[in-house]
Parts: sequence; C-alpha cells; structure tokens
Amino acid sequence: MPFNQFAIIESSLREGEQFSTATFSTAQKLEIAGLLDDFGVEMIEMTSPCASPQSEADIRAVSNLGLSARILTHIRCNRDDAIRALDTGVHGLDIVIGTSPQLMQHSHGKNINQIIDLAADVMCFIREQAPNIILRFSTEDTFRSREADLLRVYLAVADLGMVNRLGVADTVGVAMPQQVYQMVNQLVRLTGLDVEFHGHNDSGCAIANACAALEGGATHIDTTILGIGERNGITPLGGLVARLYTLNRNYVTKYNLRLLPQLDRLIADICEIDIPFNNYITGASAFIHKAGIHAKAVLADPSTYEILRPEEFGLNREVAIGHRLTGWNAIRERALSLGVSLENATLQAITQDIKRRADVRPLTLPEVDALIWEAANA
Repeated sequence: MPFNQFAIIESSLREGEQFSTATFSTAQKLEIAGLLDDFGVEMIEMTSPCASPQSEADIRAVSNLGLSARILTHIRCNRDDAIRALDTGVHGLDIVIGTSPQLMQHSHGKNINQIIDLAADVMCFIREQAPNIILRFSTEDTFRSREADLLRVYLAVADLGMVNRLGVADTVGVAMPQQVYQMVNQLVRLTGLDVEFHGHNDSGCAIANACAALEGGATHIDTTILGIGERNGITPLGGLVARLYTLNRNYVTKYNLRLLPQLDRLIADICEIDIPFNNYITGASAFIHKAGIHAKAVLADPSTYEILRPEEFGLNREVAIGHRLTGWNAIRERALSLGVSLENATLQAITQDIKRRADVRPLTLPEVDALIWEAANA
C-alpha cells in the first residue's frame, strides 16, 4: 500500500483538453504547467503531437520551460506517432491501445494477437531510438476487456523488458474499487513493474478507484485539475489530495497544498465554469458550518467536524450565523471578534431575535453585527 510513495501524472494538458469547454492557448498551457510544477506534481502529460501542429508546438514550449516535473505525451501504439513524439524531446511516452471487444471492433480493428505483435514492434522501436526515455504501455477500456486477454497482453509486454510501467485505464468509469484493486495487485505481483491508474468519473468512483489502485500497489495516479476531461472527467487533483490527506496528511505534504485554490480557479476561469459548491477543499461550502451544535463544537475544537484543516490550503473556515439554526455560542464568538463582551443571557436573547427574524429571511452579517452593537450599547 504505497500511499507514501505514489506519484501524480497530471493530465490537465492532455485529458483535460478533452473537456467540453477546454481550449487552452499556448500561454495558458505554460501558466498551467508552471503552476502544477510549483505545486509539485511529478509528471505532466500532454496531448499527442499528432493531434495538431499547435499541439506539437505546445509540447516543445512546455518542455523548454525546464520544469522539475517530467513532461510526457500520450500517443497511440504505432511507429508514426512514436517518431513524432520522440522528436519533441519529451521525457516520456505513454502508449495506449484498446483491448475491450468494443474497441477492438470499432476503434483499431485488431485482435489480441495483432495487438501483442504491434506492441512488441512499437516498444522495441522506441527503445532502439531512445534507450533512456520513460515508457509506459497501457490498455484502454481495461475493465470491459476480457481478463485472459488483458493478462496475455500485459505479460507479453512485460516480458519484452522495455517498459517502465504498465497502465490500467477505467476509460468509461465502469469499474468498482475491488475490481481495480484486484487488477492492479495482480499486475504488480505478476510483473514487478510500476502500475499507473487512469480512472474516469462517469459513475462517481474515480477517487475511490484511485485509492483502491494505490492499495493494490499502484505507483502512479492520473489526475486533472477540477477533474476535467472527456465526459465527466477523471480523478480530480484536489479530490485525490483530500482523500489521501484524511488517511494521513503526511501522504500529501510533499505538495504545495496552498496552491490548490489557485489551480482550481485558474481552470474554472479558463474553461468558463463554476467551481462546484461542494468541490473538494475549494468549494464555496467546503468549510462553512451552520447548525448550532456544529458551530459550538467547531469553535471549541475544529477537528470535531473538520477532517481537513482549511488553513493548510490557504483557506478559512466560516461559521454562518444569520439563520434560524444559529446558536448562541456562535453569536458570542462573533461578538468577541467585534471586541464586544456580553452576558450569556444577552447573547441568548440576541440569538432568539435572530432566529425569529431568520424565519422570515436570513440576516446578513452586517445585520447581525448591528443587533450585537445595539445590545452592547443598550
């Protein structure tokens, strides 16, 4: 269970480009890559240079930044794509080919024997051209593929001795965590190679599946900022960080967590979308406490109702008080923040007044403050 050893392959500049409203300019890609590098991701994956002339130019531009993160590009399993990718000077190639019946029939049209032969040809060719390049081989649509087919392909590729890691891809978001654990763990045991997990979020399991992959022995997890990507996207960077932080914050202290809000805002602005109110860490409601009993406990000890510490992400908690559920402990804290000390009976009377008013409509903070000052000056 290498939760303290995993690496992030940040794919906002590859998978993220497949999101419905994502069209990144070169300048935006440079900004995103630089901020991801400052955050501390180990690898940045970019769109294939075969996608368009600008895609190829953008890979070169990002590669020339001299970032600490390794720059990868994602290509099909063929020599022509490999030649184009190698010419860009990237640190690694992520090779992929579909193995599910659906993709074998409707995508590339090859059977399992042909896939194995093609993979061997392409892997050997790449190693001849670039002996030291990082090389990953992944099946596409892993969890709708026949297990016997998968093992034949993976073991044949592993036996070549050419690849640094194998990839497992839940391309349509159909996998359950236990399936992911079993597949990853099987590959780790059978091949001894590093294993990467790429999980789509069509059915809401991307984060859980990523953690199951780590439990199974995966060493690399693909993410995107805000989880953007094809359809409902993939494992979100912030969501993965939040999940691992709750297990043991030391798993994620290697990253600059205070940059997460900036990363999320940047992508939201570029893609012209809102950050969801319930987004992991950076959602508008992530650290707002409302109910009276919650507010009282959080004011005494935030850990009673917070598994994440907002200050570690450069954020603040908020105790909402202008509503019918408010409690007098929250009003006392607000009064003290204004430099006002009131008797408990007075605070409780203010609280009841707020509740009566809030039954009609919620009060703004200035309105609550006015009631506190009125009581203080009475």
